[in-house]
Amino acid sequence: MEDDSTHLEKSESQHNMMDGEERDPESNTLQQPLLKRNRTLSSNPLALVGAKVSHIESLDYEINENDLFKHDWRSRSKGQVLQYIFLKWTLAFLVGLLTGLIATFINLAAENIAGYKLLTVVHLIKKKRYVTGFAYFAGANLILTTVAAVLCVWFAPTAAGPGIPEIKAYLNGVDTPNMFGASTLIVKIIGSIGAVSAGLDLGKEGPLVHIGSCIASLLGQGGPDNYRLKWRWLRYFNNDRDLRDIITSGASSGVCAAFRAPVGGVLFSLEEVATWWRSALLWRTFFSTAVVAVVLRAFIEICSTGNCGLFGSGGLIMFDVSNVVVTYHVLDIIPVTIIGIIGGVLGSLYNYFLHKVLRLYSIINKKGKIQKLFLGLSISLFTSVCQYCLPFLAKCRACDPSITEACPTNGRSGNFKQFNCPDGYYNDLSTLLLTTNDDAVRNIFSTNTPFEYTVTSLLIFFALFCILGLFTFGIAVPTGLFLPIILIGSAYGRLLGIAMGSYTHIDQGLYAVLGAASLMAGSMRMTVSLCVIFLELTNNLLLLPITMMVLLIAKTVGDSFNPSIYEIILELKGLPFLDANPEPWMRNLTVGELADAKPPVVTLSGIEKVSRIVDVLKNTTHNGFPIVDEGAVQPGFVVPVAKELHGLILRAHLLQALKKKWFLTARRKTEDWEVREKFNWVDLAEREAKIEEVAVTQNEMDMYVDLHSLANATPYTVVESMSVAKAMVLFRQVGLRHLLTVPKYQAAGASPVVGILTRQDLRACNILTAFPHLARSKKDH
Repeated sequence: MEDDSTHLEKSESQHNMMDGEERDPESNTLQQPLLKRNRTLSSNPLALVGAKVSHIESLDYEINENDLFKHDWRSRSKGQVLQYIFLKWTLAFLVGLLTGLIATFINLAAENIAGYKLLTVVHLIKKKRYVTGFAYFAGANLILTTVAAVLCVWFAPTAAGPGIPEIKAYLNGVDTPNMFGASTLIVKIIGSIGAVSAGLDLGKEGPLVHIGSCIASLLGQGGPDNYRLKWRWLRYFNNDRDLRDIITSGASSGVCAAFRAPVGGVLFSLEEVATWWRSALLWRTFFSTAVVAVVLRAFIEICSTGNCGLFGSGGLIMFDVSNVVVTYHVLDIIPVTIIGIIGGVLGSLYNYFLHKVLRLYSIINKKGKIQKLFLGLSISLFTSVCQYCLPFLAKCRACDPSITEACPTNGRSGNFKQFNCPDGYYNDLSTLLLTTNDDAVRNIFSTNTPFEYTVTSLLIFFALFCILGLFTFGIAVPTGLFLPIILIGSAYGRLLGIAMGSYTHIDQGLYAVLGAASLMAGSMRMTVSLCVIFLELTNNLLLLPITMMVLLIAKTVGDSFNPSIYEIILELKGLPFLDANPEPWMRNLTVGELADAKPPVVTLSGIEKVSRIVDVLKNTTHNGFPIVDEGAVQPGFVVPVAKELHGLILRAHLLQALKKKWFLTARRKTEDWEVREKFNWVDLAEREAKIEEVAVTQNEMDMYVDLHSLANATPYTVVESMSVAKAMVLFRQVGLRHLLTVPKYQAAGASPVVGILTRQDLRACNILTAFPHLARSKKDH
C-alpha cells in the first residue's frame, strides 16, 4: 500500500511540474493554429479505490459485433430470447428482495443495539450516576466503532465511505476494482450496524446504496470471483452492459430501502448515479424498488406488534408531517427564498471544508492502518463527549400541558427527553443529542411544537453537527452523507422558523424539512429525486410547491461556487469520470489534433503473425487495436491500392486466441465454421487472462492468427475534423471504451485510422497538459 501511495505521489508531483511550466504567452484566437503543444497527451491511469491505489481500466459497454456475436444472435430461438428477458426480471426481483431483507436486518440490529445502550445510559442518569453513565456510553460507542473500523481497515477497505461516488464512476464506464465483492458486502453490512449504533454523525443511506449494488453485482456474475457459479443461464449476463443495468437497479433499491421511497429511489439513479438510461431499465428498476417497499412494509407490520425488540413502528413514512395543513401567503415566499439561498451557500461551504478535511485525512491514512483506526476512535470519543456532556448546558423546561404527546419521556425514543431534569420538566438538547440520528430527525421535524426548542439549543446543535459532519465523513467506517446534512439543514430551518414567528403561517417543523432539503440540494445538487424523496418521507403533498422552489434556488446558488460533493470526491480519488457537459474550450480543438498529440496508433493486420501479437501485448498496455488490411480493392478499381479498416480487436480477445492456440501454419483467411468450433461468444466475455500467463513456443511464433472473426467489425468512428466537445458527448452517452479517429480524406496507401481515443484522452486535465494555451481560453470562459 505504501508503494502504491508513493507511486501516486510521484505521478501527482509530475503533473504539478507540468502545470508549473511556462504557458504559451499568446492568447488563442480562431486564426491561430490550435496545435500548440510542448508535450504529448498524457494520462494517469491510477485512482484511489478503498485504501489502495489501483490501475483503472474502462468497461466495455459497447456491443462487440464480431462474427461470433452475429451468429449467436441469429441462432437464438424465440424461447431463448424470452428466457433472457425473464431472467432480467427475475434478477430485478431478487435484487429488490435481498436488499429489502438486508436493510431490515440492519435497521433491526442498529435500532436494538443503540436502543438498549441508550436505555442503560438513561437508567444510570436517573440514579445520578453521571460518570458511570458517561463511561458506559463512551465505552460502548468505542467498542462498536472499533468493530466497524477494524473490518474496514484490515478486511475490506472498499467498504469504508458511502460508496456512491464509486458506483457513479462504474455506471459512467470506470471499472472500480473490488468495489462489489462479497467481502465488501459483508463488511459494509456489519460496519454500518456498528457505526450507526455507535451514534456517529453518519447515516446508513449511502452504505445501503452500495449494499444494493453489491447484491446486484454478485447476482449478475453468479457469486464472488473465487466461487462463481457456472450455470448456463448466467452466461447471458457475463458482460459489462447487462451488469451495468443490474447494478443500476441495485443502487435504486438501496435508496428505496434507506428512505422507504420507491419512486425517489428510481429518480435518484436517473438523476445522480446513472450515465445511461432507457425505458426498459426504468421499468425493471421501478419493479426492484417496489419489491423493496413490499418487504419493508411486511416487516414493519410484523414489528408493530412488538416482535422486533426496540424497533419502532410507523409504516413506510419515516418522518410523518401529514397532519399539518400547509397554507401559503405571499409573504411566505420571502423566508422560503432565504432558506434556499442559505442552503446553497452553506452547501457549497460544506463541500469546500469537507474537501480540505478529506485531504487532511488522506495524509493521516497514508501513515498506516493503526493511524486509521486511531482516527476513527478519536472521532467516536469526541462525538460521545459532545452528545453526553452538552445537554448539561441546557436548562430544564416545563412540559406544556396542552401537548398530547407524553412529556417527559425516558425511553429510547420520543420527544421531550427528561435527562437530568425533575419530573414534569424536559431537556430539549438531550432530545436531539442523546438519541439515534433517525429519532433526532423525527424530533426536530415534529410539528405543532413551536416552543419545544430554544434558540440556544438549536444553535449548539447546529454548530456541533456542522463540526461532526465534516470530521466524521472520511474515517474508516461505512458512512453516509444524507443524514448528517439533513440534521444540519433542519437545525437552521427551524431557527429561521422561530425567527419568522408570527410573520409566517408555515409550521416550524416544516421549516426544518425545507432547511434539510435546501442543504442537500446545496451540497449534492440534486433536485427532482430529492423533491420526491422528501415527499415520500414526510407524506405531505402540499409541501411540493415550496419544496421545489427551495431545491431550485439552493442548487442554483451552490452551482455558482463549486461542484457537488460527489464530484469533489471523484476528483480526490482520481476516478476518470466524464461530465455530461464538455468544457466550452473543447470546441476549439479537433479530435485529429488530439490524436496527433498521442504516440502513433498501434495497428494489427487481419491475418497477423503470432510473434507480432505477442510483442504488441508485452510492450504496450493498450486494450484495443485497430485491424487494418493491406491491399484492399476499392470499388471501381482493379488493382488493390487501399488500406481497409476492418474493425477493432480487444486485448482480451487476442489473449483468448493465444490461449486457445488459434494458430494457422499458412497465411489464409479462416471459414466461419472453423472459428465456431474453437470459440463461442461466452469465451470472448472473459477478461482475466494476462500475457504472462500464456505460453507460446518458438515454433508457434512463426504461425499466423486470423483476427477477422474476433474483431468488432462496427466500431464507433469519428472524422478527424470533429470537435473534442462533440466527440466527448458521443463517447459518454454511448458508453464507449475506444473511439477511432478516421481521416477526412482517404489517400492511396495512407492509413485508414488516424488514432484511437480513450476516456483518459478526453479528460480536460489531461488535454491541458498537452495544450497549455487552452488554459487561457478556459479562463476567458
